[in-house]
Amino acid sequence: MSELVELWEKPSTAKTMIAGWHQWADAGSVSSGLPQYLIDRTNARHIGSIQPDSFYLFQIPGAHHFLRPAVKLRGGYRQALARRKNEFFYAGDERRGFLVFLGEEPHLNEERYAEAFLDAVQDLGVKRIAAVAGVYGQVPYDRDRDVSCVYSLPEMKDDLEKYSLRFSNYEGGATISTYLADRAEPRGIEFFAFYALVPAYSFSTSAMATHQMAMDEDFKAWHDLMKRLNRMFDLGLDLSDLDRQGRELVDTWTSQIDDLAQTMPQLGVRDYMEQVNAEFAEESPDQLSDAWEEALRDLFEDDQDL
Repeated sequence: MSELVELWEKPSTAKTMIAGWHQWADAGSVSSGLPQYLIDRTNARHIGSIQPDSFYLFQIPGAHHFLRPAVKLRGGYRQALARRKNEFFYAGDERRGFLVFLGEEPHLNEERYAEAFLDAVQDLGVKRIAAVAGVYGQVPYDRDRDVSCVYSLPEMKDDLEKYSLRFSNYEGGATISTYLADRAEPRGIEFFAFYALVPAYSFSTSAMATHQMAMDEDFKAWHDLMKRLNRMFDLGLDLSDLDRQGRELVDTWTSQIDDLAQTMPQLGVRDYMEQVNAEFAEESPDQLSDAWEEALRDLFEDDQDL
């Protein structure tokens, strides 16, 4: 096993893993927020980590504030300094349980990072890994989230088709999940990623009248992904709290959109939302696939502009 991996517990009932990262594809905090929610909700215990050596940049000219660890000072003395974390957790008991991984997407040495992650997975005896992520798109905020999927082994497709999703045809820059899916295949590891399409809108009639909305924490997406994983992994989790938070989020957005339509009628909010709903209802699988590819391309183009 990689010298970068430290595991101080190997639960015998941990055969499945849900993984997420602080990463590019983190719309709605799906990739970072959902794993943390599971850790907190299940009182999962910390069982291991990957050391951050050689994976992270400290500076790129013009973008260092996105890379450097945050520090908190009081009177010139350091109170806290954030550390890069890549940690494994276990939720369950001696009868049933699952693993959760929450990490920081590497900036470099991705091959070494992938080897360390997959070494740990194999040492823990994990049989299937589900990565979760989100991508922003113009989709209805009050409808079930559309989910796209990538996977590591061809024989996985028939089983994955049971979970109401579409398979991505994207071509372009890889996310950490697609990279790991590629590296998992030579090892025969079942790795797949679910990408939820998270609502984001840009209401504008001119450069002088623009208003944007995007879900920072899309509890509806978290719930819709966990419905699939709860069933697939037989987790037995109570999802009523996520369901409640998702419904409250929809109610909040309904109020915000109503207020915006009244206070800024020049934005044409009602017409915009009617078009979003009509296009979503009428789109064929191929059209939705096109929407996915456009959203992912936008994701990488936005990053290149930093």
